[in-house]
Amino acid sequence: MALPPPSPAAAEPRPTGQGSRGGVMMLCAVVLLIVAAGLIGDRDPSSGTSGPPQAQQAPQAPLSAAPASPAGRPAGRHLPRSKPVRLLIPKISVDAPFTDLAIGPTGQLEAPPADDVNLVGWHAKGVSPGEAGTAIIAGHVDTATSAAVFAGLGELKKGDTFDVVRADRRKATFVVDSVETFDKDDFPSRRVYDDTPQAQVRLITCAGDYDRTVKDYTDNLVVFAHLT
Repeated sequence: MALPPPSPAAAEPRPTGQGSRGGVMMLCAVVLLIVAAGLIGDRDPSSGTSGPPQAQQAPQAPLSAAPASPAGRPAGRHLPRSKPVRLLIPKISVDAPFTDLAIGPTGQLEAPPADDVNLVGWHAKGVSPGEAGTAIIAGHVDTATSAAVFAGLGELKKGDTFDVVRADRRKATFVVDSVETFDKDDFPSRRVYDDTPQAQVRLITCAGDYDRTVKDYTDNLVVFAHLT
């Protein structure tokens, strides 16, 4: 699985002195192959309904207008659809605005712009944070020149909380269920991206070693969390 090509400015990383591996890191965000585009359906921002995926590149899961419980309704607490405005993770000093991300022509979720290290992106035609289903939030771990917004994401632990401030002025609070690292060659796409009856979020960035041969990280770090 490969990431979208890096920007020309970050084609080859330079030493930054950041990171416990002592190696050079780069502007990698996620392996969202989206994933397969069939695992995350498009949702019209105004209606919140689901539509056909933009690309067909991998085994697909069924799409539904809204994830439902056996009774036919979303399970647990959830909020209406609303665009996220800001991500707040006090434990790792994240206070970052959102940008919309779309699925590119290769079927991958486009990475956030590399020229702003304090920026996160969300799959704008997918589930919004707080809405029933699985919302995807991606961020760079670093760029060619410095650490980025998700540099400390691996410090989160089960039970930690973070907030998403939304355009409807509500603050959606999420509690971390687990923080896990996956080899990109063995990435559990369905587990990470499939919609759920509950309001859940995945925070995703790159991890592991940087492979200069393929200009990509070996792993992805995923934070699994649910709305409280």
